[in-house]
Amino acid sequence: MKAIVIHRFGGPEVLQAVQVAEPVVNPSEVLVRVKATSVNPLDYQARRGDYPQEVPLPAIIGYDVAGDVVATGTAVKDFKVGDAVYYSPRIFGGQGSYAEFHAVEESIIALKPANLSYAEAASLPLAAGTAWEMLVTRAQLGIGESILIHGGAGGVGSIAIQLAKAMGATVLTTAKGIHTPRLRDLGADHVIDYRHEDYLSKVDELTQGRGVDVIIDSIGGMTLSESPRVLAQLGRVVTLVDIATPQNLIHAWGKNATYHFVFTRQNRGKLDGITRLVEHGLIKPVIDSSFSLEEIAKAHQRLEGNDRVKDLLGKIVIEL
Repeated sequence: MKAIVIHRFGGPEVLQAVQVAEPVVNPSEVLVRVKATSVNPLDYQARRGDYPQEVPLPAIIGYDVAGDVVATGTAVKDFKVGDAVYYSPRIFGGQGSYAEFHAVEESIIALKPANLSYAEAASLPLAAGTAWEMLVTRAQLGIGESILIHGGAGGVGSIAIQLAKAMGATVLTTAKGIHTPRLRDLGADHVIDYRHEDYLSKVDELTQGRGVDVIIDSIGGMTLSESPRVLAQLGRVVTLVDIATPQNLIHAWGKNATYHFVFTRQNRGKLDGITRLVEHGLIKPVIDSSFSLEEIAKAHQRLEGNDRVKDLLGKIVIEL
């Protein structure tokens, strides 16, 4: 089968198309013909060598799949050949999704939403699964609460906005001003242009000094130490960004804040919940652009250069 393999860590140029052996399924696995995948920040972080102990070389990376089941292991009970499925492969747990076929445990896959194309479905598993983990499992966002989502134009942020709105929250988000109309369409009540507005002052103004109940961080920096200035009492801060240097959390102490650090866990229940919201029109994929598997280096360049790309919004998908 054709796959994108990295033999050394580095820039997008290390992504090489080669022929490799097709995976052999274990008894509890299914073999999926990959129709589409997507590019996440985790992809270029793995490619450039941020996690060398977790990504033994040579490696096939990629963390989203939408495709068709073409074979099943002897112990598989819930899926059959011909089923259209979507999922996020185990993070650092074997072959990734940049390949024509992928073998996966049936416990972490779900039937693809019937109203989505393969490309649309491939944009969701890691990003939407992470948003679900952050808002539903960790923050336990409630009806009538308020939430500040940092980086609303990103893959996780654009889904988190929709999920928070579906959960009955008032949604504030930070983004480049150019994205304001689209993010409002997704459900954001207030979009703060972080390049021209002080988000702390703006949130304080919009909440009349009360602060927000939940803060979602997908950008890092000093978010964990500064955001609690606009956190309500007993508020929750949820981040998916690893912390390279210690941060002073004194502002969180006075708010009796709870912090959650999220490393996404794969399971079918999360995907089934997302599927129900998608099929009821409460969550829709946000696609920035599409590339072929042979153009994977260009896709990495677009996402990794996001600070210089003013119009990037949502996910970059790869269609096979």
